[in-house]
Amino acid sequence: MKRLMIPAILLTLAACSQAPVPEAPAVVTTTDAVCRPTPNGRPMTGCYLTLTASRDDRLVAVSSPVAGEGQIHEMKVANGIMSMAELEDGLALPAGEAVALRPGGNHIMLIGLKQPLVAGEQVSLTLTFEHAPAMGIRARVGQPAATAGQGAVPG
Repeated sequence: MKRLMIPAILLTLAACSQAPVPEAPAVVTTTDAVCRPTPNGRPMTGCYLTLTASRDDRLVAVSSPVAGEGQIHEMKVANGIMSMAELEDGLALPAGEAVALRPGGNHIMLIGLKQPLVAGEQVSLTLTFEHAPAMGIRARVGQPAATAGQGAVPG
């Protein structure tokens, strides 16, 4: 009986001492990346795309070689007045949920453009996340797809 107990105890201890399975690395996918063209030398523009994270994550920074600064912005209406502000803590990306950055809502602002953005060109953007590795993408320069109920809005 003793012979059977020792291997059973050792197997139990081995099973209990196994390291926890590490969580899968975060992965973020993007679609429909577009930045508005900048007529008349406007030094800033808005960029839009859809982000989907495999697990809870956060877009914390954006940069581009064509701009001095990239910011993550939100637009909201309070008391009939539309305002725009930087999301200092970044943009939450709930696991499995498509988060659309679009005109009139959350978006990316490229500020201090080094050259005008011309329709038909492409812009390189680097997206930095809290968990997922930084990602380089190419956004087309053009008009974003129309959204139902969307009027002409800045950003």
